[in-house]
Amino acid sequence: MPVTIASFLAFTLLVAVVAYVRTRSDSMNTWDAYFLGGRSLTAWVIAGSLMLTNLSTEHLIGLNGDAFNHTIAVTAWETTAAIAMVATALYFLPKYLRMGLSTVPEYLASRYDTATGMVGASLFLFSYVLAILPVVLLFGATGIDSIFGLQEALGLSQSQVVWLLVWGVGTLGSLYAIFGGLKAVAISDTVNGVGFLIASLIVPLLALAQIGDGNPVAGLSTVYAEERPKFDITGNEPGSFLPFGVLFTGMIVNQVFFWCAGQQIIQRGLGARSLKEGQKGVLIAACLKLVGPLVIVLPGVIAFHMFKDTLGPEDYMQAYPELVKAVLPDWLGGFFAAVMVGAVLSTFNSVLNSSATLFCRDIYQAALRPAATQAQLVAAGRGCSIALAVGAMTIAPMIDTSGSLYNYLQRINATVFGPMLAVILVGMVRPRVPAFAAKAGLLAGPVLFILLVVVFDRPVQSFLQALLGTGDPVHFLHFLGAVFVAVVAWLLLADRRWPTASRPPSQSSGPPVDMTPWKHAKGIGAFVCVCTIGCYVLLAQ
Repeated sequence: MPVTIASFLAFTLLVAVVAYVRTRSDSMNTWDAYFLGGRSLTAWVIAGSLMLTNLSTEHLIGLNGDAFNHTIAVTAWETTAAIAMVATALYFLPKYLRMGLSTVPEYLASRYDTATGMVGASLFLFSYVLAILPVVLLFGATGIDSIFGLQEALGLSQSQVVWLLVWGVGTLGSLYAIFGGLKAVAISDTVNGVGFLIASLIVPLLALAQIGDGNPVAGLSTVYAEERPKFDITGNEPGSFLPFGVLFTGMIVNQVFFWCAGQQIIQRGLGARSLKEGQKGVLIAACLKLVGPLVIVLPGVIAFHMFKDTLGPEDYMQAYPELVKAVLPDWLGGFFAAVMVGAVLSTFNSVLNSSATLFCRDIYQAALRPAATQAQLVAAGRGCSIALAVGAMTIAPMIDTSGSLYNYLQRINATVFGPMLAVILVGMVRPRVPAFAAKAGLLAGPVLFILLVVVFDRPVQSFLQALLGTGDPVHFLHFLGAVFVAVVAWLLLADRRWPTASRPPSQSSGPPVDMTPWKHAKGIGAFVCVCTIGCYVLLAQ
């Protein structure tokens, strides 16, 4: 135990020291410095921050748990993301940087009107507060408790330990976002990312070595031979948890929005010191995404092989923690705990920083205090971060964990992802779409999704099952795709019937950074796409 505690404290302190040393001489009193890292982020910092902003315990525990219960088809959440990141690097990021944007709703305000930008920012904040922030904290608390047995060690109940960890980790994560701004967040993400990648690859390697009597390759062969149905990447078994068809409907909408227009992701690219560094960072992260299945899906299948006789489907959240406890040596325990805490911190503080950016630029400055000074904007951002952190830490322990928490997260996100992506994309190609149509799409789209998926779920499912002649429920991602198409159709109708004066997004006085593209961007992008498609070709059954 002393060694575990010492290694935990050592790595956690290392992250804090590196972040402090790299930012101590930076002034945090201006907009660019606090919210965009002074537009000085380099490729590897961007790549590391992108990975840790996205990957956290909801992936390690949630997706591995879903793979334990179902198949590796859940890897689609990772593999298809790589293709969306290629689109970010080659198309969206150059457009955003050329306009000198700080937020995605700032684009909506420029293309449509200020009110549209405010609606977009409010929807972002809605999904952050109800989904990403509390779920990240809850997964982190549950995972750390399960792996390290804190209930027994501290003599507390499960609910008490969850509350303790949620508030402890949430408070620590808030400090980076509140006092260090985006640069401190991105640097801490990068250091944590190195530790996360090492630690998360060690677990399946040790597990396969244990199964194969010291030979990981033999262990993988054994798992593949005995659990082959688990390796069907198409997910086409009866009642599939993630059927192959959703890749061409809601999944593509989800991934394009998250990676090409999601504020917490795009903000890293907007902080790049040049287009070249931004593209390079995004594409490095895309390449790392291809390794993702080894970390967030394969361990779930291995856990099924090892524990299928002792863990039932209702115990899916215990699959990854039990695997870690079974294979990880004691001397690595503290390091692994620090990495898990770091992963939670990275996602939590990144989303907090992005939330503050949205509030300050698109609500506070746009409507409440247009003449706010740079220092006042930073102060408002810190106040927003504190309020959102307290709200997330309060909500997290109250979330129902009886179903798939990862699905809960994606359902909340899907409520706003489809309509907002429709408004963004149509606005880019049809400059005469009126602002009232954009606002109507942003507000009515989420309502339509909730009506279909929540309020009238049973009658809608019964109707569609009878229409399609199937007993399987229609996946919520299909509804996401349908809502996206509906909003696009509405915007095109408005463009035809009530066209406004052409209003392309206003350009800044000049790009804030060098816009020379990375010469290898298209080649690396093609490589990532080929590898992603290759995964499906090789693992389809």
